[in-house]
Amino acid sequence: MAFQFPFKFAGSASDALSGDRTRPSKMMEYDQLLVWVTVLLMLFGMVMVYSASIALPDSPKYANYKTTYFVQRQAIFIMVSMLAGYFVFRIPVALWQRYASPLFVGSLVLLVLVLVPHVGFSVNGAQRWLDLKFFKLQPSEVMKIAAVLYAADYTVRKQEYMHKLTKGFLPMAGAIGLVGLLLLLEPDLGAFGVIVCIAMGILFLGGINAVWFGGIGALLVTIFAAIIFFSPFRRARMFAYLNPWAEGNSLDKAYQLTHSLIAFGRGEWFGVGLGASVEKLHYLPEAHTDFLMAVIGEELGLAGVLVVIAMFYWLVKRAFDIGRQAIAIDQTFAGLVAKGIGIWIGVQTFINMGVNLGLLPTKGLTLPLMSYGGSGVLINCVGLAILLRIDYENRVLMRGGRP
Repeated sequence: MAFQFPFKFAGSASDALSGDRTRPSKMMEYDQLLVWVTVLLMLFGMVMVYSASIALPDSPKYANYKTTYFVQRQAIFIMVSMLAGYFVFRIPVALWQRYASPLFVGSLVLLVLVLVPHVGFSVNGAQRWLDLKFFKLQPSEVMKIAAVLYAADYTVRKQEYMHKLTKGFLPMAGAIGLVGLLLLLEPDLGAFGVIVCIAMGILFLGGINAVWFGGIGALLVTIFAAIIFFSPFRRARMFAYLNPWAEGNSLDKAYQLTHSLIAFGRGEWFGVGLGASVEKLHYLPEAHTDFLMAVIGEELGLAGVLVVIAMFYWLVKRAFDIGRQAIAIDQTFAGLVAKGIGIWIGVQTFINMGVNLGLLPTKGLTLPLMSYGGSGVLINCVGLAILLRIDYENRVLMRGGRP
């Protein structure tokens, strides 16, 4: 039986049609497969979070926690995120475009607040959260979706100036530079990298001058290299990444990486079995957040890893397909937002998997939809709900209606 929501969306395609209602259409009102893949990734992630965190109460740090503490909270995060996604889906894309700039400014304010003493919440030396008592909000996650909306709106508004440096690129570069400065003060270089990729990707798709784009790309690589070079702990982490098995590195800066690689090695083709991971038994730190993929690799093997990669690949491809379709029917803002969401999910997934597999230096980026964390799952669901709304409006317009 096909999955159906137990409610009727306000302003559905059938209500929006102004033409002949007697002709039936086989086109669905929303992308059911997109909903299913999103839900399956979250549920699969919840199972793996439970597996990865079940032994944590044995350590002194989590001695007062129950074995089900993290999975219960993740289940709550998922339910709240799905509810938020439902309400976000009901918001027209035109409204997101109208408030893209205020949302970006509001996200900047949150990034400033997180740096204020006694307001921002610090974990493991990084001050990245706002403690709302019932929930710890990570402003950098909010900024990712704000950057998608703002970059898309900026590109549409400045379309005639996209080939000019001063009027086309520099204002956007200044805005993203300010975001980067605030993120580096937390510090959160990983989130900054994702946001830069989102902004640059949308500008490229929006028609920025190719020569300027290439030069700016080279400049960004230089800036990131300089940040790493002049930061002692980042420089040490980079050297450890290049030679993780050296004795001094494997017990220090490359400790997580080496144990992640051991986990993948133990998993081989089909894994050691769900729940049977050894690396999660206090060998691999942050196994339920940043290194969830390593636990998947150990317990479910290459087969499990490939299934996760395939689902994320389909999700990113579907985002680009929806964006291409929106642009084809002259919904440029919606198309750029859809592609921006695809870039965001794709880049963050690639970085997280690359870190777990030793292809990239260790960064504190979670696996979208799957890793433990309220802010990440919530904002991922908001982004995908916007993507679902864009697809819904595409379908309405192709039927001859008005969204």
